[in-house]
Amino acid sequence: MTKTGIRRTAGLSAALMASAMLMGAGGALAAPDVVVSIKPIHSLVAGVMQGVGVPTLIVEGAASPHTYSMKPSNARAVQNANVVFWIGPSMEAFLDKPLDALAGKAVVVALQDAPGLEKLKFREGGAFEAHDDGDEHEHGHADHDATEAGADHQHEHSGDDHAADDHAGHDHAGHGHEGFDAHLWLDPENAKALVKEIQAKLAAADPANVEAYSRNAIALLARIDTMDGDIARQIAPVKNKPFVVFHDAYQYFEHHYGVKVAGSVTVSPETAPGAERLREIQSKIVDLGATCVFAEPQFTPKLINVVTEGTRARHGVLDPEGATLKEGPDLYFDLMNGLSSSLVECLGKDS
Repeated sequence: MTKTGIRRTAGLSAALMASAMLMGAGGALAAPDVVVSIKPIHSLVAGVMQGVGVPTLIVEGAASPHTYSMKPSNARAVQNANVVFWIGPSMEAFLDKPLDALAGKAVVVALQDAPGLEKLKFREGGAFEAHDDGDEHEHGHADHDATEAGADHQHEHSGDDHAADDHAGHDHAGHGHEGFDAHLWLDPENAKALVKEIQAKLAAADPANVEAYSRNAIALLARIDTMDGDIARQIAPVKNKPFVVFHDAYQYFEHHYGVKVAGSVTVSPETAPGAERLREIQSKIVDLGATCVFAEPQFTPKLINVVTEGTRARHGVLDPEGATLKEGPDLYFDLMNGLSSSLVECLGKDS
C-alpha cells in the first residue's frame, strides 16, 4: 500500500476572502472561478453551478486525460482559480505537479476522496486478473450530508511512493495509484456522492450562493436517479451477453448494471498491448462467444480489427469520458445514456 501525501492549499479562509473580493457593482456577488479537470466531472460541477456561474474545463474536445499535456491557457485558469475539482492523480496524472506549482490560492478538491464513494480494485490483464491484495471493494457507498463541507479543505493525493505495475512497470492512468479504478462516475451512486461533495465544497467556498447550489444539487440527484432507472430497464435484455472493451474503463458500469464485460484489449490506453495479449483476448472472444468488441473514439480502432479477425464478434464504440460530447450540465447524462445505447445496439443484434 502506498502512502498518501497531503498537500494543503490556501484553504477555506482564502477562498472566502477571494469570494468577498468578487463583490461587484450594486452589491451583486459574482461567481467564484471554478476549474474542472475532465468532462464528466465538469458536467456535474456545471449542474450544481447552474444559474451561478460556468466552470472552466481543462481537458476539452476529444482529448484524453490519459495522454493530455497542459496548455498555457490551462495553467492560467488554474492560477486564477478559487476552486479546482479533479478526480486525483489516479486519473489526471498530468495535473499533479501543475496544481502544486500554480494553484496556490485555490481550494483544490480531489474527488477520489469524496465520502460515500464505492471504489473498485484495479484489474490487471486483458482477462481481468484482479489484484490479490484484499477485497474487491475498497469500501461501500455511505450516506454523506451535502451540507458538511469539512473544516479542513485539503488537496489529498498519492505521494511519491507509487507502486510499480507488474506488467508495465508503472501505474496506469485512470486505474489508481492506490490500487483502485478511477472511472468513478460510471456508477450512478458514485455520481450522486460526487454531486454531494461538489455542492458542499462550493457552498463552503461561496456562502452567498448556498441556496442555489443546494437547489441544483437536489435536482441533479433526482435526475441521476431517473436516468439510472431508465438505463437499467434499457440494458436488461442484453446484460448477460459477454463483450470486450478497448481498455478497462467500465468496471463501475459493469458492477452497477450487471453487464458482462469479458476482458479488455489493453490494460492502459497509452500502452500498446503485445502479441501475447492480443492472442489471449482473441481466444477469449472465441471461447466465450463474445458478441461485440468496443473501441473508443480517442484511440485507433486497428487493434479491435486484429482481435476480432476470424471471429463472429461485431464492432461498436463506447465513450466513457465524453470525448465526442459537448461539454456542459447535460454531458454526464448523454455519456451514460450513450454507453447504454451503444451496448444495446451492438449486443441486441441477431447473431
